[in-house]
Amino acid sequence: MTRTAHPSLSRRLLAESVGTAALVAIVVGSGIAAAQLSPEDVGLQLLENAIATAFGLTVLILAFGPISGAHFNPVVSLVDWWVGRRRGRGLTLPEVGAYTAAQCAGGILGALLANVMFEVPTALATTDRASAAHLISEVVATIGLVTVILALARTGRGALAAPAVGAYIGAAYWFTSSTSFANPAVTLGRMFSDTFAGIAPGSVAPFIAAQLVGGALGAALSLALYPDAGEAADDVIVPGIQDDAPEA
Repeated sequence: MTRTAHPSLSRRLLAESVGTAALVAIVVGSGIAAAQLSPEDVGLQLLENAIATAFGLTVLILAFGPISGAHFNPVVSLVDWWVGRRRGRGLTLPEVGAYTAAQCAGGILGALLANVMFEVPTALATTDRASAAHLISEVVATIGLVTVILALARTGRGALAAPAVGAYIGAAYWFTSSTSFANPAVTLGRMFSDTFAGIAPGSVAPFIAAQLVGGALGAALSLALYPDAGEAADDVIVPGIQDDAPEA
């Protein structure tokens, strides 16, 4: 049985695009459903949205992780390159660019799909989220996400990434005032749905800036805790080496 370091880039980009689209469709679609089913209770709406997102993200990581690493997030891809660059592990910088493009395109498509599924007109969101509290929350949420991912990879527990990341994002919906976007591609996608999960265009750039700051701080914290974390960059989010089919 032969082994390859990675599936082809085209397969990985397809996985990242489809996975990110599905993630945003889950976030936006469950937000629309929650608003329709519980119109008088915002707390219940958030609970419904958070549960669907946590479970959905877990399943998507399990499905696409063995192909692309199931990053679905430009910050995660950038951190993967940064921590592994000196040891020749993780993504290359051109791959980060390709991953980011696939993730952002998928995020937009996912929001448009959710709009279609719920017969909601596609329009730019009007929910302004760029307060100081929201931006600090995005920094904190992204620090936590990156730290969880790198800690699991470094300690050989990548198999737990799917439930751990899903649980973390579900919890972060509640302990951050921003409801933990922690993802530039998801942020960009949510701009295209003026619904419960939407974000106004004017809030997108500040959110992404906060997420990048959080990603850098999360990487720094992870390297302080695990100085050799770069050795595990190939295992972000789940082990990236897969078995090919047996050859004669």
